[in-house]
Amino acid sequence: QVQLVESGGGLVQAGGSLRLSCAASGSIFSINGMGWYRQAPGQQRELVASILSGGSTNYSDSVKGRFTISRDNVKNTVYLQMSSLKPEDTAVYYCNADVKLAWYTNPGPYWGQGTQVTVSS
Repeated sequence: QVQLVESGGGLVQAGGSLRLSCAASGSIFSINGMGWYRQAPGQQRELVASILSGGSTNYSDSVKGRFTISRDNVKNTVYLQMSSLKPEDTAVYYCNADVKLAWYTNPGPYWGQGTQVTVSS
């Protein structure tokens, strides 16, 4: 019904930058919140940043001032601009979206397949 496809991960040196993208497609009526989570090996998945349809944003303390989340509501796409990357940012990054399939349904969470970000020291 709904697919989230991420792109933009890769290998970068510490101090470098990467931009992640996540495009949602399928039977979408509307999308409320969108966000990025990450999971490092042996760690729990954690919220990195989120953004509401009106543009309000929220960041984890570990990325404030370094990462910027944005979205294009026409394209149903969310972005994560990552700068001043550190080795501890290494993780699989997952896109999340709260999607309404029809005007009368409650929003439900959908996830992307994940994209690897590796920051070398």
